[in-house]
Amino acid sequence: MNATFLLWLGGAMLIFLAGATASRAYIATSNILVLVLSLGLYCIGNLMMVRLMREGGLGLAISASSIAQLVVINIIAFVVFGERLSLMQMAGVGLGVVSMTLMLLPMQGKA
Repeated sequence: MNATFLLWLGGAMLIFLAGATASRAYIATSNILVLVLSLGLYCIGNLMMVRLMREGGLGLAISASSIAQLVVINIIAFVVFGERLSLMQMAGVGLGVVSMTLMLLPMQGKA
């Protein structure tokens, strides 16, 4: 895993999180401009994912991005919107963190 991949992954994750937060804000306000902002952010995030797929492969790029977003968006949902996860859901998030850690470890050999 090189630093460029991790930098682009972090940037894409921030864009997707901003899009998800805007989507949640649209639900609360029904302001069409917030929805347009959300859609624009998702488009930018997907364009960034194309580069990540070239560098790390489809499986790694999408999996790492999804799990990172899962963890951070749950933190945002908890802190900003007051939502709560059940114990089973928290266990699922924890397993996601373990799986991402295993995916990002340096490879010992090629399969």
